[in-house]
Amino acid sequence: MKVAAKILKQIRGIAEDTTFGYEQLNISKTEYVTAAKALERLIKKGVIKKVSKGTFYKPKMTVFGESKPSDKEILRPYLFQGNKRIAYITGAYLYNQLGLTTQMAFRIKIASLSKRIYINTGAIKATPVKSYAEVTDENYELLGFLDAMKDLKIIPDLDVQSAVNILSNTIKKLNEQQIQEMFKYALRYPPRVRALLGAILEQVNKKNKIEKLRKSLNPLTHFNMGLKKTNLKTVSNWNIQ
Repeated sequence: MKVAAKILKQIRGIAEDTTFGYEQLNISKTEYVTAAKALERLIKKGVIKKVSKGTFYKPKMTVFGESKPSDKEILRPYLFQGNKRIAYITGAYLYNQLGLTTQMAFRIKIASLSKRIYINTGAIKATPVKSYAEVTDENYELLGFLDAMKDLKIIPDLDVQSAVNILSNTIKKLNEQQIQEMFKYALRYPPRVRALLGAILEQVNKKNKIEKLRKSLNPLTHFNMGLKKTNLKTVSNWNIQ
């Protein structure tokens, strides 16, 4: 089958409003030049639209006209390599989604261990940060949660008590396996993250193995995170202030 025909067959199987790149078209790197020409012809015919270099989508017509993919869809090719997740959104954009700030981020941060990801397309601008662990579909939410703990003091427009409540309620909902995973990743983060995680786990009575977190901390180190006992009763047990 010719490359153009193979690409058209693949595209017909892709849902409208879904972004895709060369990797989703199952073509070899030796076919990229021919594929690029075939894709350009499909763009001219209106079969597909270009989001950015190497990223495309099938337009969808609604009663209000042509709809465009959501920001989440546009970001997807950058967060995955094939079907494998390699990155996640962090920073102010994530903290807004978690309810920790009302401020919207004009520039997104994308965390990955293996790749530095920049985006400058339309209204979406993104810069890279390095993740503390290899990113997977199973752990990216835990890593984002630990990022929020790391950045607690610098999150804009943060209500401290509201933030403690959100973090505590989220941890309460984690099952035992998720708690163990969070322990594992927390040990790779700065000490203040381990201290805050330990304090919250102690507060919500999930005390299994918190001594491992305590032993990873220097007992003489104090953590200035803008928290008081009125916010979190256990802060003094973890040298948090």
